[in-house]
Amino acid sequence: MQPSSAMTRRLVVVFAAMALLLTACGTEADEATTTEAPAETTATTAGEEATETTETSEPVTVEIAANAIRDGKNSAEAIWIEDYVIPTFEAQMEEQGRDVTVVFNGRGVDDEDFKAQLALDLGSASGADIISIDGIWVGEFAEAGYILPLSEAVGPEVDDWEGWDQVPEAVQQNMSYQGERYGVPTGTDGRVLYFNKDLFEQAGLPTDWQPTSWDEVLETARALKAALPDVTPLQINAGTPMGEATTMQGYLPLLVGTGERIYDEESETWAGATAGTQAVLEFYESIFTEELADADLQIRQDGRDRSFQDFAAGSIAILGEGDYFWRSVVNPQEGIAPMENRDEVVGWAKIPAQTPGSGISGQDFVSMSGGGGRVINPNTANPAVAWELMMFINSREAILEFLAGQARISQRMDVNEEVLAGDPFLSYVADEVLPLTAYRPGFAIYPQVSVLLQEASEQVALGTSAADAAQQYQSDLEGLVGADAVTGG
Repeated sequence: MQPSSAMTRRLVVVFAAMALLLTACGTEADEATTTEAPAETTATTAGEEATETTETSEPVTVEIAANAIRDGKNSAEAIWIEDYVIPTFEAQMEEQGRDVTVVFNGRGVDDEDFKAQLALDLGSASGADIISIDGIWVGEFAEAGYILPLSEAVGPEVDDWEGWDQVPEAVQQNMSYQGERYGVPTGTDGRVLYFNKDLFEQAGLPTDWQPTSWDEVLETARALKAALPDVTPLQINAGTPMGEATTMQGYLPLLVGTGERIYDEESETWAGATAGTQAVLEFYESIFTEELADADLQIRQDGRDRSFQDFAAGSIAILGEGDYFWRSVVNPQEGIAPMENRDEVVGWAKIPAQTPGSGISGQDFVSMSGGGGRVINPNTANPAVAWELMMFINSREAILEFLAGQARISQRMDVNEEVLAGDPFLSYVADEVLPLTAYRPGFAIYPQVSVLLQEASEQVALGTSAADAAQQYQSDLEGLVGADAVTGG
């Protein structure tokens, strides 16, 4: 399946711009960002050596690249690779009589700078053998030909890895494109509706709340407003100041609840003023015109932080957020808005589809997730060894070593069963939410589409009708990706 002509033009422009940007940076930037492949990993035709035996006494070097550096960005990952992955894997290879050296190319730079360097490396048939990338880059890199499905980069044996049985298919989608696995995902997350049980009890509402439709969410918000006039019933992110948090915590979970995705891979089109888009904006219109949500909060530069503080203080009753909110915001020990009584007061519920069964794949409940993963460079001279290292990195033992007892959601269900056993909420996300989650489209132009979604929701929060906001969004989207790549209108 080929991208639309408009999409192809934009991919070419984006990667050309990356190259020009880095060229203009001069010698100092070149020294800081260039990733040289070791002599042992000189490019070869992908797959030529994928099925060759790795049982050899010849020295082999494989390289891992990640935007992580000790005592800097993503320090824990860098330490894990340097202190555990490399020595443990090399020792295992030595026990098999094999001379394998693993090199870590770690950096600690802005994500877009790291992405630009990867594009240059892969575009010039160089770079590390195993590369960490964000999930939303997969489609873009695949369309550019910079990465290949694992079954092509390595060989069909990748499908026999035991780990796939431990990674839910929905989570695998984060590193997949058009039905093909391009990499192995690392950890992920999920979005839910949090609610304050004390406020629900005061309003005479059930504290085991689980709405089954948008109407039930609205009915609950109306009941809260009537019973507790000083409390904001509902916070669903909207507006540009909240940035991607609007898109991931607000707009996209609602859209997939209508059965639509923001980008349809089959038709290769973006959702413009479709029925789903209209429904999402009408939902926003309802919560703001009925004052079930605080419109002012959406346009403040510190609105998201304020929503955290307000929920923790008991002045917001329902809030849509990711598991980050539980782990790092209202965490009693180290949260930025700690709630000493979090475990007793904070409830959670799955995000319902617009109506039962109306979500994507006929789902009753929906979610959105983010995260990254690792791919194998199709130019590697040692695909089989690179895949062995990839399997080791994603093994149960290696992930447990990385987590070091932390209660965080990993890609593997067997790991989650162990490390999340003492945290009922994170276990709930892993068991109940991740199997039904969805991901953002992996195209370079997606962040600009996301801004248009934020602007449309902001206009509704400011009083524009859902119909007018939808038509403005349609026009803006057509201007961005081309009319032939947009549905609706």
